[in-house]
Formats: sequence, structure tokens, C-alpha cells
Amino acid sequence: MEEILQEGAESLEQHLGLEALMSSGRVDNLAVVMGLHPDYLSSFWRLHYQLLHTDGPLASPWRHYIAIMAAARHQCSYLVGSHMAEFLQTGGDPEWLLGLHRAPKKLRKLSEINKLLAHRPWLITKEHIQVKWAERRVPEGAQRLGWGQPRDRHLAGLAFLPFQALLKTSEHSWSLAELIQALVLLTHCHSLASFVFGCGILPEGDPEGSPTPQVPSPPSEQSSTPSGDPLNNSGGFEAARDVEALMERMRQLQESLLRDEGASPEEMESRFELEKSESLLVTPSADILEPSPRPDMLCFVEDPAFGYEDFTRQGAEAPPTFRAQDYTWEDHGYSLIQRLYPEGGQLLDEKFQAAYSLTYNTMAMHSGVDTSMLRRAIWNYIHCVFGIRYDDYDYGEVNQLLERNLKVYIKTVACYPEKTTRRMYNLFWRHFRHSEKVHVNLLLLEARMQAALLYALRAITRYMT
Repeated sequence: MEEILQEGAESLEQHLGLEALMSSGRVDNLAVVMGLHPDYLSSFWRLHYQLLHTDGPLASPWRHYIAIMAAARHQCSYLVGSHMAEFLQTGGDPEWLLGLHRAPKKLRKLSEINKLLAHRPWLITKEHIQVKWAERRVPEGAQRLGWGQPRDRHLAGLAFLPFQALLKTSEHSWSLAELIQALVLLTHCHSLASFVFGCGILPEGDPEGSPTPQVPSPPSEQSSTPSGDPLNNSGGFEAARDVEALMERMRQLQESLLRDEGASPEEMESRFELEKSESLLVTPSADILEPSPRPDMLCFVEDPAFGYEDFTRQGAEAPPTFRAQDYTWEDHGYSLIQRLYPEGGQLLDEKFQAAYSLTYNTMAMHSGVDTSMLRRAIWNYIHCVFGIRYDDYDYGEVNQLLERNLKVYIKTVACYPEKTTRRMYNLFWRHFRHSEKVHVNLLLLEARMQAALLYALRAITRYMT
């Protein structure tokens, strides 16, 4: 573990410069673990810094308080403690830290959408978007003057007045600009809590462990990736055989695609519904104890019993599937954020792309491997458990490429990260490198964040139209 942390710290220094990272305080354990993938960390840090430390619609103490509210939904003491400290450092009122009941009413109004984004984003509707906004039709001449049209056809013909001109009916109302930044912050911190639990990161100087992240790092021996991360030899011959079997399944699927042996649209839809139904059975083992709610977290949470429920529940009427082609990040969500929160839109898009496209063309002991098929299966499975379907994707690939232990880990970290255990981490991909498991957590972080944002942004679009 010490070698991995040292490698991560060296990557930070080489690629980002410690001065830039420490401008907001210090290099923490989260940054050190992400430092195993410096290209991603660079994209992550630019958005993180923009959200929390630069000029924007929301005052700095409010941003950190919103981060506390988000992290508390998952009982993430690492993030709650970090943002409590920064809340005070930026001039926040200590009284607010006694609980939500001491915070301004305007912040308390975020509680409902906070819990939905954290646990069941598919329930968000336009009725939850309690903001006032100003719109007007774009005159033809104004279009020629460069007002432009968004890529989202639902927004075509609408021009947004300057943020400061957004209508506000009372001191407790949110402008659309403020709300967009708050929504991005909430989803950012929810997904970051998944990463913290998924990688087992403890607060700096935690009395229960060393002052370094307690990621269940595998033992090291021989071959290493370009970053120097050692190979995990746990599991012995059986684990090595699992890697070879996965490589073979990837090869067969790629050959099938080359022969154009794809399934029909009807069969593709049937396979998605099957995967969605089977995800009901992918749960942590019954002996996993429910984490006891902590009083210092509960004071920031309303309706603490509210949690994740499977998108498709037996005996329950399921909400309609979110068809990704009807509201995509590229053509709809990105356009909306760029217009309402231009400071963060491009950075957010770059961060999604950095995680999705990240590869070293290695897999366990193999090099020169095209991992795009495996990365797509992980990303789409995460979206599947949140009810999002890609019409052009064959969900049969998920069952062929993702072993059950990996599915359990993914669903736990994405949906109820506070239940993640070291054993879950150790059971999947037993012959893979530590950095490859951290890579899975980066995909988890970004796919989860994008899924929640898509639901929220779709609701805002419907509210405005």
C-alpha cells in the first residue's frame, strides 16, 4: 500500500503540481488515491475547484454546506468532516453545523431533491424544480447577432436573460443559475461518496488506521503497469484462469460484432429488461449489517429512512425506462448546463470523457488489450440499475463480461455505498491490479453522477417548456 500511495503522490507532483492542489488546503487521501490515474485527476480537480473555490452563483460557505448535506445522505464522514472544516474556513456560521434546522430556509428547501438525487433520481419531476426563471422568444434579428440556439430541440427559440435578472419571488427562492450549481454539487458529492467508500478511504490521521487511505491493496510481486502498480496475485491459478476466460469472452464478442451478428431491436430490448430484472437479485449478502445512523450525520438529513430501491421492484409498478436516446448528455444535458452554468459545463463534460475513455490497454497480466468493450459494459450496467437504457447496446454483453462479484460490488458502491465492505472489494477481479480496481471506481463515480444529472436536467427542461 505504501508503494501505491507513494506512486500516487509522485503522479500528483509531476502532472499537477502540489502548489495548485494545495491552494485549497492540502493534498488529501482522496487526491492521493486518484493520483494513480493522473490524467483523470487533472479533469476531476478542475471541476472540483471550479465548483467549490471560484466565483459563482452561490457563496462559498453555502457550497460547502450543500456538500455536507449531500455526503450526509450516505453517512460519509470523510466528506462531511472535510466540508465542515472548509465551511468554517470560508466564514460559515457555526450555528448551521448544529443541524439543518439551524440553516436558512432556502438551504433546507434542497432536502427533498437531495434525497431523490442520492437514492432514487428517477422520481424527480418538473414539480420538484421550484424556481422562477425569465424567458422570451428570440427575435430573428437577435439570432443573427449571435444569441444562437442550443442543441436541445426543447430549448430551441428560448433565450435566457442574464442570471442576475432571473425572477425571484422571495428571499427563499432559488434562481435557475443557483439551482444548477447546487444540483451539480449534490450529484458531485453523492458520487464522490461512492468513490470514498468504494476505495476504503479514511480521513487523514484516522485513529482507526494509519494516516493513509485504507484501500484494501493487494500484495505485490512481479509485473507492473506503466504507472508502476503491482499485479495482484491473490486467488492463485483459479483467479488467473478467470482472467483468461474473460479475455476469451471479449474476443468472441468482438468477432461477433465484426461478423455483424447483432441482435434485433426487439431482442435488444428484451435483454435490457432481463438485465434490469436480474439486477433485483444482485444485492450484498444477508450477513452485511445495516450501518447504524450517526447522530452527527442525521442532523443534516431529513427522512433518513429514505434510501435506494430497485428501479424494477417485484409487485410494484415501475417507472418508465429512461431511454438515453430521448435525452442524451451530449445533445440535451450538456446544452442546458452550458447555458445556465457555463463555468462548469465544459469541465463536467471533460471529466465524463476522461473517465469513460481512460485506458492503458492492459488487463491484469496482459498488455495491448482493447478494453473499450469492458468499460462500456461497466458504464451501461451502472446506468441500467438507475433505469437508463441505450437502444443501440446489447445488454447480453453485461452478463458475459461482468462476473457476479463485480456486479454486487458495482451496485453496492453506486446505490448504497455505505454498505461497501473490504470483502466485496477483494472478491472481484482477484488477479487485477489495485489501480484497475480504482479505475472501476472512477467509472462508478462518473456514470452515477451522469445518471442522476440526466434525470434532474430532464426535469428542468420539462419545467421550462
